[in-house]
Amino acid sequence: MSAWFKRKEKGIQTATEEKKDTPKGLWYKSPTGKIVESEDLAKNFYVSPEDDYHVRIGSKEYFEILFDDNKFKELDAKLTSKDPLKFEDTKKYKERLVAAQKKTGLKDALRTGFGKSFGKDLVICCMDFNFIGGSMGSVVGEKIARGIDYAIKKKVPFVMISKSGGARMMEAALSLMQLAKTSAKLAQLAEAKLPYISLCTDPTTGGTTASYAMLGDINIAEPGALIGFAGPRIVKDTTGKDLPEGFQSSEFLKEHGFLDFISHRRDLKKKINLYIDLIQNNPIRSAS
Repeated sequence: MSAWFKRKEKGIQTATEEKKDTPKGLWYKSPTGKIVESEDLAKNFYVSPEDDYHVRIGSKEYFEILFDDNKFKELDAKLTSKDPLKFEDTKKYKERLVAAQKKTGLKDALRTGFGKSFGKDLVICCMDFNFIGGSMGSVVGEKIARGIDYAIKKKVPFVMISKSGGARMMEAALSLMQLAKTSAKLAQLAEAKLPYISLCTDPTTGGTTASYAMLGDINIAEPGALIGFAGPRIVKDTTGKDLPEGFQSSEFLKEHGFLDFISHRRDLKKKINLYIDLIQNNPIRSAS
């Protein structure tokens, strides 16, 4: 065996200041095998330049993309979940919450921002998949409800960015109640004649899809996102049938009338504001 693999000299030591750290996340490999530098990925709206694969991102990145100069006020930032059911599976729910908060730096699976987009005020609720699979618990429902209340109070449009595995089982029926609660709040937004734009990203599944994600005045999605109620495997096991190609992809859903538009991430800001202007019958704004 050559010296490449076998250390022949003993006691080699490198001074700490000479050790080279390899930065984390320096490269990103897309599912099609394309490799891109993380810095280039960020500059390209977190979309792989070679194959156009839309990398999963969270509220931090979406707020950067949609708010002018990334300036916004975060609403209800300190809201956290309780554990009324004293739920425990392989771990206590309370412990899961603490671990998720430490790991992600988030309080829960949704953040709300209020700021300007193309010069006009906007409320955006955005889900974070990193926090317990973007699951929808009582905090997520409450934050959406309060975000809608704020939009009504300020008379501004509301944008919902969904990225979720569905209801949070650790909160059982309390989690399912959020479907009715958010739907009722969206009805109030409609009564106030304020636009609601819903953006479905990868993945938008479960109760999220069954409630607010599909209730937009305009429902849009990013390319190639998985959108559906139950996952393809469950659907196949239940129906016993082979699923059509591309089943539950953004493109399949648009073709079958569930979505109005598919928007590339670089065009999101322009498209969302265009739809808001059209709904409100206002002059169409541009980046300037």
